[in-house]
Amino acid sequence: MRRTAALLLVAGLATSVAGCSSDNTAATGVPACPVGPTGSAGNAVLLMAQSVPTASWVPCVRTAVPTGWAYLHLDARNGIATFSFDSDLFGQPAVAVRLEPSCDISGATRVPTDREGLTRFERVQQTSPSFIGQRYYVFPGGCITFAFTVSGDSRGEPLAVATQMVGVVSRDDLRAQVHDASDGRLSLDPESS
Repeated sequence: MRRTAALLLVAGLATSVAGCSSDNTAATGVPACPVGPTGSAGNAVLLMAQSVPTASWVPCVRTAVPTGWAYLHLDARNGIATFSFDSDLFGQPAVAVRLEPSCDISGATRVPTDREGLTRFERVQQTSPSFIGQRYYVFPGGCITFAFTVSGDSRGEPLAVATQMVGVVSRDDLRAQVHDASDGRLSLDPESS
């Protein structure tokens, strides 16, 4: 009960502090990355961080969603948070992004990472008639999974779009955001009693 109250307080605080953000509601807003060195992450990013309290990194949407793509929704629960995008060209949902404390990377191949501090793995399950695969970013206390289900001819585009659209924000930055916005009264990770 106390954790739920703290989560609602943080989300409410983020709504009042991040008035310029495109994230208007805590439950359904786009999990927006901070913009610029003094920007704030969106409410949905804070909810994801609280859903997976071990995660040192949290995914966020860092750019406007390109034409032909649509952000669907966020589902944040105890131990897992997921958001997804569909595409007029590639399917629905074409890309799902999931944050969990850990993930099963068996059968995946380690590849050079494009994100400092995160280890990247790729798994291709099917290439025809649709491309189905996963990209994993593993880090202390968590894993971000991109699950692709893509039809159409240009299957490389959704991978590139997802890489450009989705960034990460550190838990330390989110802690500082909540602390600063509440003048030290609230914490991203309240101690359970």
